[in-house]
Formats: sequence, structure tokens, C-alpha cells
Amino acid sequence: MVKFGPGGNCELFYESGYKHTFQMPEFLDKMGLDAYEIQCGRGVRLKQDAALKLKQQAEKYNITLSVHAPYYISMSSTEQEKRANSINYILESANLAKLTGARRIVIHSGSCAKISRQTALELATDTMKLAVKAMDENGFGDIAMCPETMGKINQLGTLDEVLSLCTVDERIIPAIDFGHLNAREQGCLFNASDFEKIIVKIKNRLGDYRAKNFHVHFSKIEYSAGGEKRHLTFEDKQYGPEFEPFAKVICKYSLNPIIICESAGTMSKDALYMKKTLENVLKTADY
Repeated sequence: MVKFGPGGNCELFYESGYKHTFQMPEFLDKMGLDAYEIQCGRGVRLKQDAALKLKQQAEKYNITLSVHAPYYISMSSTEQEKRANSINYILESANLAKLTGARRIVIHSGSCAKISRQTALELATDTMKLAVKAMDENGFGDIAMCPETMGKINQLGTLDEVLSLCTVDERIIPAIDFGHLNAREQGCLFNASDFEKIIVKIKNRLGDYRAKNFHVHFSKIEYSAGGEKRHLTFEDKQYGPEFEPFAKVICKYSLNPIIICESAGTMSKDALYMKKTLENVLKTADY
């Protein structure tokens, strides 16, 4: 089953009178959504009591949770201390996932601005291996790490790089951010065949299960020569990608991703748009 939801708390959440993150499941249920990504980009700050309340509410309203680990994780850093700290940040995120009942944590792999992409990937791969070991040793082996495709050209996180990191352990699930891929390639996702090529590549590299059950971030993103510039809303008509072509691929391959929307302030509204778009495509699909 495909699940849709926002990354973080949208403007409408607060406009509707809600105040606390643990109230998100009720809000999302009323909207008709069923997923939510806890944003910890600036650090894991959700306190234990709030985390436990969020778990309770997520179970009550059947909302699937995931955690976005801190942005400052750098698995490819040339400094050993920073790589070690990155593992600690992953463990902090995994602990929050355990408290809330989330089963996935999304991770940025780092930068390759001052070193070659190959060296960066080798460093990140080594860090990933150590992270898997640390997750197992700390009782988090049932929580999937999801390295994310990145939007800036100088970041480690092309599709191939992410899939390579996923080969470290079969429990590692790719987080495919289609807006990021579109931005770093200066616009490459226009029709269903563009999305289909990505799914086929995941399947060929990681197998059927991860090709069907991968993690998705979807939003329209403005880009420049360096790649990602800023997240937009679905009302923007200049930048992509559009969701409908991907919806057709979801139907064709019977995919079951968790789809998290990271639009600028309208992520719940745009997540609902994606859900309705998929429902409409399903009604007319001839696959």
C-alpha cells in the first residue's frame, strides 16, 4: 500500500489550531493522509514524553512514521571525528525512531566538494558499515537506514552513489528524492519513462523488494547551475517534477513506497494532491 504524508509540520496544521507535534496523527487522519516524517534536520530535539505521545497517537490513527536525521551528518568527511559523530547522530535518530515506533531514518551522506567523488563514496561506505554495526549493537537492527539522493552537485548522493551505499546491507533502503534528482540534473524528470528508468535501476541493483518498498521524497525544487536552490509548492509551474508521471509508474510496477512531501509550507496539502492523483491514475490504468 502506498502511503502519503508530510515531512514536518505544515502551515495548515497550525492554522487549524494544533500546536504540538504529537497532534499530527489526528490532523493527518482528518486530511486523509497516513504517513509523517519527523524532521530532525537541526538535531534530535523531540523530548521523550512527546515522542511517546506521538507513538500513541500514530498507532491510534494508523500513521506510519519515519525520522529525518540531522542535516549535518557527514558520512564522507575526511575527518575521522566527524564520521564518528555522524554515527552517533544516526544512533540518536534511531533512538527517537524506537521511541515513536518509526521504522526508517533518512540520512544525508555528506559532501565531496574537496575530494573526488570516488574517495567520498569510499569514506561514506566505510562509515555506513560501521553504522550498521553500531545499530545492531545498540538494539536498533530493526530500523532501516535510508540514504537520500541529494540535490546539490557537490553533495554525495547521485542515484548510483545511493544505491552503492545500499549494497552494504540488505536492510538499507534507498530514499529517492525525485525533486533532488531533477535539480542536480538541471531538469530530467518529465514523463513516465524518466521515472521508470530509476525504478528499473533500483531493481537491477537492489532487487525486487527494495525497488517496490523504497522511501520517497517528492517536491518541486528550484535549481541553478549548482543544483538545488530552494523547495517550492505544487502551485509552481516553472520547476518540476510533476507527480502524475511517477503515479503511472507506481501503477505499472505495483510499487508500495512511503511518499513524503517536502513542499515549502504546503507539504500536507500537496501530499493529499499526490494521493488523489494516484487514485485517479489507478481508476484509468490499463496495466
